[in-house]
Amino acid sequence: MNTKQTECMRTGQGFIAALDQSGGSTPKALKLYGIAENEYSGEDQMYDKIHEMRTRIITSPSFTSDRVIAAILFEQTMDREIDGKPTATYLWENKGVVPILKIDKGLAAEADGVQLMKPFPELDKLLARAVEKGIWGTKERSVIKEPNPAGIKAIAQQQFDWGKQVLSHGLVPILEPEVDIKSPKKAECEAILKKELLAGLDALPEGQKVIFKLTIPSTPDFYADLINHPKTLRVVALSGGYSRDESCDLLAKNHGMIASFSRALTEGLSAKQSDAEFNTMLKAAVDKIQAASIT
Repeated sequence: MNTKQTECMRTGQGFIAALDQSGGSTPKALKLYGIAENEYSGEDQMYDKIHEMRTRIITSPSFTSDRVIAAILFEQTMDREIDGKPTATYLWENKGVVPILKIDKGLAAEADGVQLMKPFPELDKLLARAVEKGIWGTKERSVIKEPNPAGIKAIAQQQFDWGKQVLSHGLVPILEPEVDIKSPKKAECEAILKKELLAGLDALPEGQKVIFKLTIPSTPDFYADLINHPKTLRVVALSGGYSRDESCDLLAKNHGMIASFSRALTEGLSAKQSDAEFNTMLKAAVDKIQAASIT
């Protein structure tokens, strides 16, 4: 593990850029970026287009390590290059931004009010490849829709089980048990989840640390005890469908929690913009999200 990168993640006064839209969400991400589905044909062209978008963001002079401390990549992005360098290498060497890899393969069908991650027997192979590619940490997402204690316990168990597998490869896991912002009982879900996450932390071996990526809670500072736990490296927030303005307003009320936004970061960016327009728009987004992250 790169100790300089770990220190950046622990103390960085910025946020994590989530650039990890995968197969199912890629057409939507491209459409929001101003590229219609009739402008590409087949999966390869689609991934070429999304890599062009990510490359434009990462190489922009507005994408700087004093604001962006890390970036989460999709596996396809990790396997591609920016300016002749593997993406993870470019991020760290050229930008001083820590590279993180999304490792889950999507969500299973809903059961007990939750969606677990799909089984992934090849996880160890992907983690070994991530280490070779210079990745520092990983991210894995599951979703909670109802305050079902059995379902939420299963979510936490799976997140920590995968997290331990990640730690065994010398990588740092970001556990992302997202609470759906549309859940009518969102606060109840969060109360059950926090209890399970604290229990999971207490059971981790000494010296091991994880990061949590969580929905911004209904009650400000609700996750303070998670943030202050000795086995928590950082707690970051997902935007979860909130607009950038909403996300930043809500995040600013949660001290010690930083952003890890995807849609709220790229909102307003367009393939049709000139570089000057694009960089100005990106700088405004980056500045706003960073300001909300350092409260």
